Amino acid sequence: MTLFRPCIDLHDGQVKQIVGGTLSDSGAAPHTHFVSDRNPAWYAMRYRDDELAGGHVIRLGPGNDQAAEAALAAWPGGLRLGGGVDEGNAQRWIDAGAAAVIVTSWLFVDGRLSVQRVRDLARQIGPERLVVDLSCREVDGVYRVATNRWQTVTETAVEAETLNALAEHCSGFLIHAASREGLQGGIDESLVSLLGEATPLPCTYAGGGRSIEDLNRVDALSEGRVDLVFGSALDLFGGQGVRYADCVAWNRDRDQSLR
Repeated sequence: MTLFRPCIDLHDGQVKQIVGGTLSDSGAAPHTHFVSDRNPAWYAMRYRDDELAGGHVIRLGPGNDQAAEAALAAWPGGLRLGGGVDEGNAQRWIDAGAAAVIVTSWLFVDGRLSVQRVRDLARQIGPERLVVDLSCREVDGVYRVATNRWQTVTETAVEAETLNALAEHCSGFLIHAASREGLQGGIDESLVSLLGEATPLPCTYAGGGRSIEDLNRVDALSEGRVDLVFGSALDLFGGQGVRYADCVAWNRDRDQSLR
């Protein structure tokens, strides 16, 4: 059953909505849709009060540690933390209140997924505390994982074989359609369908969501096996396509149906 999952994206210590594909190591300013006048703890408390578990805080580059710590402290055990996570700092973020850490780039060596690194990190913090980020770009009809702020397209494909190899070492997956993130141009229906067929674990998709109807669409395409993040389209982030109140109502309706 598809659910709405909330997010807090941090850039230069502020809550922002950015076109993900414009983040780079060059120092050039990314294309930014929205900069909040509220601090990250406000968002975390809002999600806590509305019982929206399963959301994430992402550090988009340096200068975001204090902001991330504030969000996690506002809802200990309620949010996952991603962005620059590796074997050396994963436990620190768990201790700071993260329900789990979300890891991408550190798990890749020379453009290939290192299952050994996944195993090592899972042993250190527990697989229940590890979410693997397999955000990707489509290249010649194949969805390939993109690392380093989605600048480096790896050889690893998002497919059943990859997801199954990771399943015993983690608790779920976060997958952004990198070419659609922040553009409100519609979800990648082919990717959502693929994930619905292939994922053996809870999976959250992000990228292109622009209407509350996208929750229905993801639910249908994935047969309820994939959850959805709204970013730039959400009114909490200055968007006009999706009302946060409607997302809360969607989740509550599904919670009631399970009782």
